[in-house]
Amino acid sequence: MATESVRLSWQQALAWRMARHHLVERAAPEDAVRVAGDICGLHAQVMSSAELSLWARIDDLPRNAVGEALWTHRSLVKLWATRRTLHLLPAAELSAWLAALGTLSGGFSGATPADVDAITAAVGKALDGRALSREELALEVERLTGSAEYAGWLRSSWGSALKAASLRGLLCFARSEGTRVRFTSPASWLPGSAGPLPPADGWREVTRRFLHAYGPATAADLGRWWMEARSGRKVLPMLESLGDEAVEIDVEGQSAWVLAADLPDLATAGSDDVARLLPAFDPWVMGMARREPMIDPRHTGRVYRQQGWVSPVVLVNGRIAGVWRHKRAGRRLAVELEPFEPLPAWTRRQLADETRRLATFLECEPSPITFNPRIPSVTDGTE
Repeated sequence: MATESVRLSWQQALAWRMARHHLVERAAPEDAVRVAGDICGLHAQVMSSAELSLWARIDDLPRNAVGEALWTHRSLVKLWATRRTLHLLPAAELSAWLAALGTLSGGFSGATPADVDAITAAVGKALDGRALSREELALEVERLTGSAEYAGWLRSSWGSALKAASLRGLLCFARSEGTRVRFTSPASWLPGSAGPLPPADGWREVTRRFLHAYGPATAADLGRWWMEARSGRKVLPMLESLGDEAVEIDVEGQSAWVLAADLPDLATAGSDDVARLLPAFDPWVMGMARREPMIDPRHTGRVYRQQGWVSPVVLVNGRIAGVWRHKRAGRRLAVELEPFEPLPAWTRRQLADETRRLATFLECEPSPITFNPRIPSVTDGTE
């Protein structure tokens, strides 16, 4: 990998990243799947959050856009992906993702590597050409393997065996049947699609996509997004796989990686002031570094909460400036903001527009924004 003596400001870096995330100029509804790909998929532990992540980036998004893409057009696919968490990924990009995801460990507590191999092989065979509920899948795996223990692991509320099969490209979600979640194989769900690329090609493509959406980034940033906290060293081969495509630059004294092809745009990046509301588990928050200037470290615990919950955030010029919540009461939508510090006065109008957009998307009427009374709402000044 080449090293460039390039210096950027975080203002430039965050302005460029916001543009890449379609948070400055929003995209059109017909570009929804492309937007999902641009930000390395939609985090889908909570499906409503995945929908709102697209809403934040697309004007006039139809309420049923995500459901149509998943179950009618099959242009998005739901499966376990980075950090072994649920994501929606573009079907057209699945071969690269599956190649890279297959390099992640699918092991889980109590299971030997031989157990994992046997369970995932049976899952792949059971789902070939079929869509099964979890209970149906467990029964079929028990029949194929003769192991009640394997069936029990598939029934486990943690879903570890399901995740292992998904990471190996053998399981994705099918359309639910009533309230019953069902699974099938990617090959059955997307007949005629290309199989996984070689693992090395998948690694390169996924790393390239990450830097194109979240650069400038460190190895630790990539490791947290891809695997888990404190895994920076484990992902150094991913960065090295890009060769001269990736360059190391200086961002206000900190070394970080970007794609060489993105340097010209980064060097000239800038935007007007932008304030946005992002939902829980938004990709921006999942992929960013948990340090200044992205967030004041004093407030990380209010965003990245216990038991893996990630709060909805107020984004001001690329920096997390607070958290928020919304609640429906009949036809009315109430939005409460809890800024970490007083917000600039210019944010008032943009955040009011965000609230109106959200009410329209959720098919209800907006109420005026309220602020947590412990925090002054905005600084002095004119809008």
